[in-house]
Amino acid sequence: MLVKGLLQLYNNRPQFTIHKLRPVEDHEVDFADFFPASARDAEEMWSELRGMVAGFGNTHLRALLDAFLDDPDIAARYKVAPAAKTIHHAFRSGLLEHVISLCGLARLIAPHYPSVDGDLLLTGVILHDIGKIYELTYERSFGYSTEGQLIGHISIAMRMMSDKLRGLPDFPVELRNLVEHMILSHHGQLDFGSPKVPVFPEALLLHYLDDMDSKMECMRALIEKEPQAEGLFTGYSSSLERVALRKSRYINTAPAAPAPSRVEIPLPKPSAGAVPAPGPLTKPKPAPATDSLFGEKLSLALNFERK
Repeated sequence: MLVKGLLQLYNNRPQFTIHKLRPVEDHEVDFADFFPASARDAEEMWSELRGMVAGFGNTHLRALLDAFLDDPDIAARYKVAPAAKTIHHAFRSGLLEHVISLCGLARLIAPHYPSVDGDLLLTGVILHDIGKIYELTYERSFGYSTEGQLIGHISIAMRMMSDKLRGLPDFPVELRNLVEHMILSHHGQLDFGSPKVPVFPEALLLHYLDDMDSKMECMRALIEKEPQAEGLFTGYSSSLERVALRKSRYINTAPAAPAPSRVEIPLPKPSAGAVPAPGPLTKPKPAPATDSLFGEKLSLALNFERK
């Protein structure tokens, strides 16, 4: 709502008198003012993503991704959707930020393994969570759509794949199976919601990169969540199953003040003719023990000399 009025004091209390009130259209509102949002600009990230896809050498994979990213509804949703409701990248444009981060990791790691197809790995990165743009709701708050509750983002992504591949009749069946397997297996384990476990290098890499990036974001958010909280450790995170160390606070903690050092003050030298200070008293030597015959004779001899 857009409100126009007058704020004034009445009986020493603030009072707001409403003069005009009207609903606000979506185009008049920057929702980033009301939702947590990515620190990066969504359009900038989108251009970066399109640039990476344009550099693909595999024309089939490039055509598949263009079919997704050229779709106006998919593009509009992809730019603003969070990656999750609460766990990781749970903010506007969080999904896009997560995917851009994964693309950067994939481009660094793929050349390290000669058997890994970089274009195939990037395709899995870009499409693995695309079903979340329909699984989640993010217009007025973050939640799950009815579709998301019923079938989940993996099944939604598989349905989207079928829709786009209808327009690509020459797309190789084997390549389709590989891409679909990466979407199905990216959670890595059956217990985590994947109907399949990764069975080839690109699928396995996708799972571990996805898991690592999401956990690193969870830890960043956990550490920055309560900057005014005392102590070196955060509260317990159920998603990470641990607390986190506030490393910068730990490193920058002021060291304890050192104990005062002992200062030796030299004594002045005595002047000529001065009476020297008396030295320490010495204890008299004890008399020899007389427990033995030798000791008794020695004691008698010493007494005789004194006389």
